[in-house]
Amino acid sequence: MPGRLLSEAHVRHGNTLPVTALQRSYGELNPPDRLLLGAGPSNVHPRVYKAFISPIVEHLDPYFSEVMEETAELLRCVFRTRNRITFPISGTGTAGMEAAICNVVEPGEEVIVGTNGFFGERMKDIIERCGGKPIPLTERWGNAIPKEAVQKALSSSKARTVALVHAETTTGALQPLSDIAKITRQYDALLLVDTVTSLSGCEIDIDALGIDVCFSASQKCLNCPPGMAPITANERAMEKIRNRKTRVHSLYFDLSVIEKYWIESNRVYHHTAPILLVYAMREALRIVQEEGLEARWQRHRCNMETLTEGLEALGLEINAKENPCPSINAVLVPTGISDARVKSTLNNEYGITVSVGLGALRGKVLRIGLMGMNSTQRNVLLVLKSLENALKKEGFTPKHN
Repeated sequence: MPGRLLSEAHVRHGNTLPVTALQRSYGELNPPDRLLLGAGPSNVHPRVYKAFISPIVEHLDPYFSEVMEETAELLRCVFRTRNRITFPISGTGTAGMEAAICNVVEPGEEVIVGTNGFFGERMKDIIERCGGKPIPLTERWGNAIPKEAVQKALSSSKARTVALVHAETTTGALQPLSDIAKITRQYDALLLVDTVTSLSGCEIDIDALGIDVCFSASQKCLNCPPGMAPITANERAMEKIRNRKTRVHSLYFDLSVIEKYWIESNRVYHHTAPILLVYAMREALRIVQEEGLEARWQRHRCNMETLTEGLEALGLEINAKENPCPSINAVLVPTGISDARVKSTLNNEYGITVSVGLGALRGKVLRIGLMGMNSTQRNVLLVLKSLENALKKEGFTPKHN
């Protein structure tokens, strides 16, 4: 039989795809309706969904060019920058990270990098893959990188780039940047910052702080589908990029090439942009602009404080006590309690998604995200009560009982 011969051929060549997968019929998608209070993605705003299903046009269409210009303008507002090089990279947050690093870092170059969480470790990995020589500043996962450590590393090395994560998604810690930014300027070094989990949810002002390169992602506090990575670079950074001794090893992520597509009035083809995602990004940024950044930052802070107070009232301990992040909170799992079972109960019985730990915090924390439109007092009270019930189910006795 042809089906059997196909199946045998697949097996002989190491491909175990069952032939039934080629014969069965598939129904329509029917995903569950979850309240996404984990580390991301967050729930997508209804207005963003509406933009996402708008009619598609060619990526070089004059209408789309206008959309691109407006998206870049709105991004400058959200980043709080006048940087000409400001646009969304076509890719996820990791694409933004790789774009930022591979443009700035040349082979053999020393780079100071904060390794106090999973994504700091990822930046270190990408620096190595670009041929750079990372100088890691290692801290407990939950602590911030001290400014003294940055100054010491700059004074004792040839490094002229410092890479830090602003909001470490895996630990719930927010990295203070003001003093470190001043120190990097004193040493004529570039400051590269990951704001994947903080952009529009935590206070960040690129120009006022003097951050040289910054990237983010669409699916966190912007309440947009995953797939876009906003990035901005000032002229100090672009001067270094344009005067590299070696070409950026990635054509796709080369900012000096992408800018000719995104920024210049006479656009030069670089790639086919994800047009519908750009529509979605533009609408998400419009929503941020309508609320106002200061009001949005304050809302996230207030709701994080209420969540923290509620968790502590239950007898739970926060992982990042000194520098808690307004958009993500890592809660230490009580001894003898299964994080996986608590997550499963929240998911299956209450329709709430939270995240478990990664890397050094695997099995040790539950991560609760309050991002963008999901940062509300109602959601705080809902997740606190649901978490209390899920923990009781596992044998944990809340402090207030």
